[in-house]
Amino acid sequence: MAKIDFGGIAEDVITRSEFTMEKAREVLKNETIAILGYGVQGPAQSLNLRDNGFNVIVGQRPGGKSWDRAVKDGWIPGETLFTFEEAAKRGTIIQMLVSDAAQRAIWPIVSKQLNKGDALYFSHGFSIVYKEQTGIIPPADVDVIMVAPKGSGLSVRRNFLAGVGINSSFAVQQDFTGRAMDRTLALGVGIGSGYLFPTTFQKEVFSDLTGERGTLMGCLAGILEAQYEVLRSNGHSPSEAFNESVEELTQSLIRLVDENGMDWMYANCSATAQRGALDWKPKFKAAVLPVFKELYESVKTGKETARVLSYCSAPDYQTTLTGELNEMKNSEMWRAGAAVRSLRPHEAAKAVTSQTKGVAGRSEN
Repeated sequence: MAKIDFGGIAEDVITRSEFTMEKAREVLKNETIAILGYGVQGPAQSLNLRDNGFNVIVGQRPGGKSWDRAVKDGWIPGETLFTFEEAAKRGTIIQMLVSDAAQRAIWPIVSKQLNKGDALYFSHGFSIVYKEQTGIIPPADVDVIMVAPKGSGLSVRRNFLAGVGINSSFAVQQDFTGRAMDRTLALGVGIGSGYLFPTTFQKEVFSDLTGERGTLMGCLAGILEAQYEVLRSNGHSPSEAFNESVEELTQSLIRLVDENGMDWMYANCSATAQRGALDWKPKFKAAVLPVFKELYESVKTGKETARVLSYCSAPDYQTTLTGELNEMKNSEMWRAGAAVRSLRPHEAAKAVTSQTKGVAGRSEN
């Protein structure tokens, strides 16, 4: 492991120069990696592993959209694409990449197919940490490991195709074979991680659930909507309100933060913007800090887990979810966003090209 200074605190991380792809292939040369689930993380991790030369099969419920998507991606029914039960039976490493609620549902099937020395792999600590609620308790004679990419499956695949990695945390919960750590790191490298940093199943799920509900998704969407509403209520147009609330953030400022940090972004904005941001930052922090403390406690005590399992297991879950997402999509703010995105220079150029091709096509006919 390499020692890296994170803000004055030294941490161990694993880079691809330390644990090479060649070493990963050697560690997993006799393994069959069964990816269970082809929804969010499943496609990215399975395709990245396949592209990197590992022996991969996919398990999915036949007949649905995810099964059809897997076939479209080149997985062959009866050869590399199977039912959950058959894939788990054939695999020596079983990657549980269905949703957290679905993991509870398929566990009785998967658990019966585990053999001594197999590895049970997760990309989230949810099912293991909250085992009292999920009922997922692995047998003592298998490895229990985790690699958790710090991004969506879409980002895992896009970064891989772009030749860059996405950072991942890793943990070993149970080492029966004595090879659990090597298996974990090999899989982390195989799925295309940029670097890997150690955690525990518990720390991963606490930080992940807090982050998703907080700054990464819930808090972000909430504060964007709040600012947009204030601007609109004070007479600003939808275009102006969206540009000042979202477009400038996503297309300019957050890219500067990504490039060199928040202080560098501040340093490259106007003096007026700097002063105002520095003055108001403590007020926003004071306002939301109690909310984050409440959120973390809700995660830690399992309240969020109970909510997820109850809601996502309901028979009308997908219908309800679609309704909620459509409500967001059809709000004025995000309809304004769609219009703004269509006017970005590269999108406008594509539209003009498409229209020109259409005219040319019609004249030729």
